[in-house]
Amino acid sequence: MQDFQTDFLNFVIRHEILRFGEFTLKSGRISPYFFNAGWFDSGEKLAFLGRSYARAIVLSGQKFDMLFGPAYKGIPLVSATAIALSNEHGINKPYCFNRKEVKDHGEGGIIVGAELTGRVMIIDDVITAGTAVREAGEILTAAGASLSGIAVAMDRQERGSGELSAIQEIEKNHQIEVVSIIRLQDIIDFLQKTKSQTLQGHLDSVVAYRQQYGV
Repeated sequence: MQDFQTDFLNFVIRHEILRFGEFTLKSGRISPYFFNAGWFDSGEKLAFLGRSYARAIVLSGQKFDMLFGPAYKGIPLVSATAIALSNEHGINKPYCFNRKEVKDHGEGGIIVGAELTGRVMIIDDVITAGTAVREAGEILTAAGASLSGIAVAMDRQERGSGELSAIQEIEKNHQIEVVSIIRLQDIIDFLQKTKSQTLQGHLDSVVAYRQQYGV
């Protein structure tokens, strides 16, 4: 695990963005942990998240021409990432995001920001069912752009309805790589190494969940 990933886990646990307990997911599964990127709800937190995305993207070595954030959660994520790439790594890339409804006045259309063109990296929080990615892919195709990669905050490494996770299905279907700041396995590794007895107390349930539903 990279140092920035350890820093990320320390940050999200300290700010209760990653929480442990019993959480009922949309799938009906009872998860021993819950990660919500919506809790990056201050300037400090969002700036930190943007730097973490930027670091993960740069380390991945992926090539792209611009960034795209699917509405609505992807809007602050792509903005923060574009800023961090420029400020921290000297990579100045255009970005845009979509509206949920087509605007019929002013500049019109559903895209806000730079022209959607070339090789596009999508910035999203997590991929559960892949619905948002499919919708974004349709927007890219309609604009004549191509999907070059996806960056997410967390890879749950969890099976969907089949044997593959939503992320693995996307990687297979689109022949791309999904970059993540952290994965479920990183959380397990972190819990194994932490000196906090409180956090260590959640290790067994997280490992059991990974064994039951993981890929």
